[in-house]
Parts: sequence; C-alpha cells; structure tokens
Amino acid sequence: MKRNKHGCDLKSCFLCRLCSKEWLPAIDVHRQSFHVNKGEVLFTEGSEVTGIYFIYKGTFKVHKKWTDDKEMIVRLAKSGAILGHRGLGNDVFYPVSATALEPSEVCFIDLGFFQSTLKVNYQFLYELMMFFAGELKESEKKMRNLAHMPVKGRIAQALLSMHAKFGTNADGFIDINLSRQDLASYTGTTYETVFRLMNELVQEGTIALQGKHICILDSNKLNEHAGE
Repeated sequence: MKRNKHGCDLKSCFLCRLCSKEWLPAIDVHRQSFHVNKGEVLFTEGSEVTGIYFIYKGTFKVHKKWTDDKEMIVRLAKSGAILGHRGLGNDVFYPVSATALEPSEVCFIDLGFFQSTLKVNYQFLYELMMFFAGELKESEKKMRNLAHMPVKGRIAQALLSMHAKFGTNADGFIDINLSRQDLASYTGTTYETVFRLMNELVQEGTIALQGKHICILDSNKLNEHAGE
C-alpha cells in the first residue's frame, strides 16, 4: 500500500457526504490517502484497530476465516463505502479482513479523530447507526439463506444483489470483477459447485459469461431460483 499524494475530493465518501461542511477542513488535515493494488490486503482479521477506511475509488471484499483453508465473504464494498467499522467497540481487533478486488484509492482516518468526528457530527452518527442496522439485517438474512436456501438460490440471490449494488458496464455485464472462487466464498459453497451451477444458468439462458464478467439475461428466472 503506497501513500497517495492526491487525496479524495472531500465529497464522495460516506464520511464527507454526511458530516457537516464546517468539519471538512479538519478531515482534510487528518486524512491519509493510499493506493491499494489488486489483491492487496487493507487490514487483517485479528490485527489491532488503528482507524477507519473510506473507499474513494475501487472495490473491496470484506471476509473472515471460515475454516483453516476457506474464507467467507461477508460483504462487497464499492466507491464511497466505509471499511473497518466492524472493529469499533470495546474489542480493539478487526473481526474481518478487507482485500482490494481492483486497483483502488482509500482514505484512512485514525481512530481518535474518527471518535471525535462522531461526537460533533450528529447527522453522520445517525446515518452510521442506520448503516449498522442495515448491515445487521443483511447478515441475519445471509445466515438464514445459508441454512435454508439451496445453493443455486444463493447464487441467484448473490447475482441479483451484485447487479443492484454495482450496476452494469457499457457492455451490460455486472460492474464488478469477481472470481468464481470469490463467488463461492460469497455464497458459502465450493468452486466446483459454483462452476457447475453457473454453467447450468448459462445453458438455460439466464446469464451469459465472458471471462470473470457476468451478464444477467433473465432476472425473472433468477428471482424464481432465489425464491425456491
């Protein structure tokens, strides 16, 4: 991770959009900007919490150890999102890791200044609380799906979710570069199962594939699979 001389625009990320305009000069002084290469780890599960990150450009996967040799992706984050917030609280260690899925730019806010920001920016504090509530609901939904939804349904649900969150590029493909192994980690299954079920979805005309890129051709069919 390299220090970036050119910082963010102070208006795009979760923090800058929601804090008071009078607080922006203080953020400008305290922020640190970094370039993160594809595949580079931003912070590691179990490491000490030193601050909070905000994505200026790029995408990240937030993941935690599932078994000794497997991981579970708990969240996919895009430009403007917050990272490292799961380390807030009495526990001083990150409970998850974050890894860049593409070359990315992030801003780092040390923990002390972030806590000061919470104390004087009530609108930001409220929106952060709502964000935590939404994340909790999504986590509970994902755990329920892992327990009760067939694997094809989980894959269908994941594709619909990614399409809603990341949109599509000019060619109509979901605008995130996610490997089949990452998709398996995101849906709680194996690479082999993802490979087989994705091919089934292609054969039935529900999706189209081009390398790692995925295009949804029939969202109604995906919804049917997700509802089975």
